[in-house]
Amino acid sequence: MSAGLLLLTMAACGLVTFLIRLSFIAFGHHLPDDPRIALTLRYVPPAILGALIAPEIFVLNGQFTADVANPRLWAALVALLVAWRGRSVLATIAAGMLALWVVQGFFA
Repeated sequence: MSAGLLLLTMAACGLVTFLIRLSFIAFGHHLPDDPRIALTLRYVPPAILGALIAPEIFVLNGQFTADVANPRLWAALVALLVAWRGRSVLATIAAGMLALWVVQGFFA
C-alpha cells in the first residue's frame, strides 16, 4: 500500500467520523424525545468498551484463549474487582497493571 493511499484512507475515515458526530450535533433536535431511547443509549459506551477490551484479554498470539494460564485474564479480573469496589479509574488501571506484571512474573 502506498503512502498516498494510506493518507487518503486515513483522511476519509476521519471525515466520515466527523460527519457522523456532526450529524448528531446538527440534527439531534429532530430525534424523538423518548425516554426509552435515552435509556438504550446509556448502554452504548460499556458495549463499545467491552468490544475494545475483550480481544486484548482473550486473544494471545492470534489465538483465542480462556485458559487459567492467561495472565491478562487474571489481571482483568483484578481490575474488574477494583472497579466494582472502588469506582476509581486510576485505581482500576493501577491495580490491573500491577496484577498483570505480577501474574506475568508468576507464569514466566
